[in-house]
Amino acid sequence: MSGFSGFPQETFAFLEGIAANNDKSWFEANRMLYERGYVEPGKAFVEAMGPRLRELSPTVQFEPRVNGSIMRVNRDTRFSRDKRPYKDHLDLMFWHGQRKGWTHPGFFIRLTAEAVWLGCGMHHFEGETLTRYRDAVVDERSGEALVAAIARIEAAGDYAIGSMARKQVPRGYDKNARRAGFLLWEGLPAMARMSVSDARAPDFSDKAFVHFRNTWPIGQWLLDEVAD
Repeated sequence: MSGFSGFPQETFAFLEGIAANNDKSWFEANRMLYERGYVEPGKAFVEAMGPRLRELSPTVQFEPRVNGSIMRVNRDTRFSRDKRPYKDHLDLMFWHGQRKGWTHPGFFIRLTAEAVWLGCGMHHFEGETLTRYRDAVVDERSGEALVAAIARIEAAGDYAIGSMARKQVPRGYDKNARRAGFLLWEGLPAMARMSVSDARAPDFSDKAFVHFRNTWPIGQWLLDEVAD
């Protein structure tokens, strides 16, 4: 593929097929569909989008390859009750920091056979990162900066913000504080939903970039206030 002009029909044919036939025999019989629908368009999108995202964040990292910005289709089943060998979605990642992980925000996109999700942020906080997030929420300066970042995103469009909500404010934090609602989150992504027809359109990368730009205030806040 030269350039990127939307995800091809093969992308969604593969995702629909692997969802319905999640086994090695189907995958091996459709390896060419995997290459044409999963690997090749994933590389093309990363190559097209990576330089544009550096206009928003000069330090964002990307690698147009499997195990780089293209997440592996194989599932890690070692510690999971779900023993299906393959993912039924295509995940692409643009990250901050020296390596991918749970300590820095990034831009992300997930394609399934039914829909596309994309945006910016961190899906899950772990350990000290979760503590830093909570402390940043209750701090007056950084907490108000978060309020402002969310307001900018909400003014730009219809975005889902926050994830993994708790039922109660964690112990040690004031449940009556002005920003206590943010303490219920254990992840902070900002996401937009797009259709399969959007993803197949020639102007998809332009529309995706608008969503990445609109959700970047969350990524910038996380990079400034929470990232290790």
